[in-house]
Amino acid sequence: MMKLILTADVSGLGGPGDIVEVKDGYGRNYLLPRGLAIQATKGAEKQVEVIRRAQETRRIRDLDHAKEVKATLEGLGTVALKAKAAAGGGKLFGSVTTADIVAAVRAAGGPTLDKRAVDVSNHIKTTGKHSVNVRLHPEVTVALAVDVTAAG
Repeated sequence: MMKLILTADVSGLGGPGDIVEVKDGYGRNYLLPRGLAIQATKGAEKQVEVIRRAQETRRIRDLDHAKEVKATLEGLGTVALKAKAAAGGGKLFGSVTTADIVAAVRAAGGPTLDKRAVDVSNHIKTTGKHSVNVRLHPEVTVALAVDVTAAG
């Protein structure tokens, strides 16, 4: 058996900062290579508290909190986002990432979201209005309008 500290949510095992014991092969061949866990050493165990504090700031506490955050997001209306685009055609250089959307929501005065909760169904590669879904809770999802404009 191998002792590991999880750095991300792992279905059926635990959340970030949890110290778990798993079979050697599962840890060595799945969790460690994907960056989902780190070896549980004395130094790493001290970092567990830092990992937990960082997660706590982004975590949605319960259903009521998720509904409050949903109301806040809906109150923002359309979130403006600037991205580098080609002249004239409206095509972006690259695409808009979930981290870009989280930063735009934060800049618009919205809450700090976890980028893994933002679901972009189609890659955003053009300027204009786009819709993305934000999963705040298993029972609460909000559609967020994003207006992508060319950065000058």
